[in-house]
Amino acid sequence: MAPAAMRTAARSLSDAQPVPFWLEDPGRPAALPALAATEHCDLLVVGGGYTGLWTALLAKERDPGRDVVLIEGREAGWAASGRNGGFCAASLTHGLGNGLARWPAELPKLEELGARNLDAIEDALTAYGIDCDFERTGEIDVATEPHQLDELRALYEEAGRRGLGGGLELLDRDAVRAQVDSPTFLGGLWDRRGVAVLHPAKLVWGLKRACLDAGVRLYENTRGLDLAASGAAMAVRTPYGRVLARRVALGTNVFPSLVRRARPYTVPVYDYALMTEPLTADRLASVGWRNRQGLGDSANQFHYFRLSADNRVLWGGYDAIYPFGGRVRAELDQRPETYLTLAAHFFRCFPQLEGVRFSHAWGGAIDTCSRFAAFFGTAHRGRVAYAAGYTGLGVGASRFGADVMLDLLSGERTERTELEMVRTKPLPFPPEPFTWAGIGVTKWSLARADANGGRRNLWLRALDRLGLGFDS
Repeated sequence: MAPAAMRTAARSLSDAQPVPFWLEDPGRPAALPALAATEHCDLLVVGGGYTGLWTALLAKERDPGRDVVLIEGREAGWAASGRNGGFCAASLTHGLGNGLARWPAELPKLEELGARNLDAIEDALTAYGIDCDFERTGEIDVATEPHQLDELRALYEEAGRRGLGGGLELLDRDAVRAQVDSPTFLGGLWDRRGVAVLHPAKLVWGLKRACLDAGVRLYENTRGLDLAASGAAMAVRTPYGRVLARRVALGTNVFPSLVRRARPYTVPVYDYALMTEPLTADRLASVGWRNRQGLGDSANQFHYFRLSADNRVLWGGYDAIYPFGGRVRAELDQRPETYLTLAAHFFRCFPQLEGVRFSHAWGGAIDTCSRFAAFFGTAHRGRVAYAAGYTGLGVGASRFGADVMLDLLSGERTERTELEMVRTKPLPFPPEPFTWAGIGVTKWSLARADANGGRRNLWLRALDRLGLGFDS
């Protein structure tokens, strides 16, 4: 990084608060008391993020008489659900490209289910009166290198051949810069209907309130310590009590699953983001962005960015960090060297915004699996279900995951449980030090591919043949 760019980046970060912007909202609800007794219920949900909250709420919608308890180790939404970028995508497969590579035969069905799921989220926000700044803006994947433009064109044409191109628009340089003006943009692929942006923490808090109103008993600061059969029930021990439940749904995301055999399928990867101060009208006009789309560039080490309701720019991604040993550690939530890199890249993308300052800088772990899309399973003879591995695209897909878990726990055969995506697992990660070394070599290789016209080296091609497909 050039010294001048470093100084500009450092100045822009000098007032940034090291906390997630979304969680500082004055509407944040008070924490609920911890469980301090023995509870009995029909369904216990472990985890108070999107997956757990949707599971509890949909369980009550399916059967209002079902007795549902939800426990959360801290406060609902304190982790990935409350600090993500707020991109709510219809895609269940981490984008068309990943879906085509892994489930080409059933991708039309997966796309249909994903579109229905996003519509259902929007309907639920209306039905439950959840104000989370939801905007159905769509998203533009932008090309900043010539090879990326070729890749976007090829994806657009392949989607059209398969009848999946509805709502997609290929933009040339002038067309994309008419939407959002950056000298780095060479073109883009606009998904007009398949993505919404929202305030992630307000969605959590709205779902929490909806669960309570529906009769869910919700306990915060109540960590599930272990899971075991207890006669006809399942028992989950907590610090001050325990829960005996006929069925258990696990929505624990990046944290170690209470089903031990599920743990090798995910690793924590740390992602970081910045939020600017609100843009003035003149600064916003210099960028355009009248349609307020979410954006992401098409590099392997990519950035995602969007406007908030008060016209701040969220800018995140690029520098994904895997800690040796795969332990989630609070001290990794802050990484000033990554913030400097992100800030420098921001001003390279939007030089007309030089002088804008960042108000917040934060990071945290996301649950990453080798296929980049959620996986599902059951344990204890079908009495326990789990969903995990969203790999950063769980804001929308978590509701689908909740439906899958409820289907699995009921023993029903549904259009969801019949999917190959639901019936199969990703490849597990190997033990250390192989995971750490493998991820390190992969990151190095992806960076080289970005710098060499997208050409994938022998390591990346080998991963492609194994079905690991590290492309984002």
